[in-house]
Amino acid sequence: MDKELMKQVAGQEAVKYIKDGMTVGLGTGSTVKYLLDALGKRVAKEGLRIIGVPTSNRSAKRARDLGIDVKSIDDVDHIDLTVDGADQIDENFQGIKGGGVAHLREKIVAINSKKNIWIVDKTKIAKNLGSFPLPLEVTPYGSTHLFKRLDDMGYQPQFRTNAKGGHVLTHADNYIIDLKMHSIEHPHELEQILNNLTGIVEHGLFLDMVNTVIVGDENGSKTYQAR
Repeated sequence: MDKELMKQVAGQEAVKYIKDGMTVGLGTGSTVKYLLDALGKRVAKEGLRIIGVPTSNRSAKRARDLGIDVKSIDDVDHIDLTVDGADQIDENFQGIKGGGVAHLREKIVAINSKKNIWIVDKTKIAKNLGSFPLPLEVTPYGSTHLFKRLDDMGYQPQFRTNAKGGHVLTHADNYIIDLKMHSIEHPHELEQILNNLTGIVEHGLFLDMVNTVIVGDENGSKTYQAR
């Protein structure tokens, strides 16, 4: 089974957790695309009624195109469940997100959800976090000084740039700095350090957040209960 099929089976399995009347956080990324496609089919065929709370403009557009009712997080009073992808998950179900430049919105939706499900293909599972670069959303003002501080701390920062060499911008017009640390053995300690660095709007460490992880592999999908 190739990687895209692994993503597809994970996305399709997650749709089973979505019930009529739910308010559902809709994540961002290539695996979530398959979730949205499957969810759109249920809306069309079963008359499933949900409210979707998207974490990015592209997820919002995709959901609307599929006939899913979409609202901003500030227009709902609760979120029953959020389904999102992850860029990397370690053996303790801690995660890195932000490869798609949406981790600030993703974290806001996640922490306001009663439950969180992550859907990934098996290549996203690792013993330790860090081989996938850790994204930081940072304010443009002072970003070069923050970059230097991160470099002095040995975190191997790199500004994320587009094809033209300019800064990649987030939904809030902030910059992204990726930390290429290779291995993060103590993610909670790193989280505390990053939380105390002025200029970082949000980092891509998603710790102690997920309830269920659905992993697509050659044999279909496997579901793990994280907490």
